Amino acid sequence: MQVKLLPTPEQAAALDATLHTCNALANRVSAVAYEKRVFSRAGLQKLVYAELKASGLSAQPALHVIRKTADAYTTLHAQIDAGLLGGQGSRRRRKAESKPATFRPDAAQPFDDRCLSWQMDARAVSVWTTAGRVQGLAFTGKPSHLKTLAEYRKGESDLVFRDGMWFLYATCEIPETDQFDPVDWIGVDRGIVNLATTCDGTNHQGEPLSKYRRAQARRRAELQKKKAAGSRSAARRLTRRKAREAATPRT
Repeated sequence: MQVKLLPTPEQAAALDATLHTCNALANRVSAVAYEKRVFSRAGLQKLVYAELKASGLSAQPALHVIRKTADAYTTLHAQIDAGLLGGQGSRRRRKAESKPATFRPDAAQPFDDRCLSWQMDARAVSVWTTAGRVQGLAFTGKPSHLKTLAEYRKGESDLVFRDGMWFLYATCEIPETDQFDPVDWIGVDRGIVNLATTCDGTNHQGEPLSKYRRAQARRRAELQKKKAAGSRSAARRLTRRKAREAATPRT
């Protein structure tokens, strides 16, 4: 569930400093992971946990920074293995493998219940920041979201800064509804390696789509290179492609 935070200027400054610090340290962890070729959470924790604590992070935020970095590499390696960044030696794959994964200064940061607590009646949260614990941070949201949040919130919440506003995305664990036997329905699980797996056990490979995506990526790169060289035609074609892709449902 998404809720919007309503911080005071002082609270907003503390949140901003926290995101920037956590992501700067995540970039440091990523550099160590890339240099040492260690990408697991446990392996990275042994290498960088003490350094993160010395840099001002409490125990749980330090662990979240490590996990966020490890998860970024897990996703990157899954994309490479699935061929989504091109084959061996392709330009996109070389670019992805030639440098550490990086995080924007305002990239989202996860918090667990040790770092962030909810006061639903007061519509406020208490959250750890690099400037200390911020108390009484007000939030608001849709009534249906707040109701679900109050009844089913469980687990982590992500601090997000978007379009000049602060949000929390809270995980809710909603009980399953009563089971029934559907008629003329089929369940589909979407993935990266297997584009879709149906509930009857059929796998639909995504290689044709992966080839198409790689071809389109190469074409975009060619047009962007021409645009950088001053080609107005390439700029117009890139604009048309962007509009067309935005209007096309993604598979």
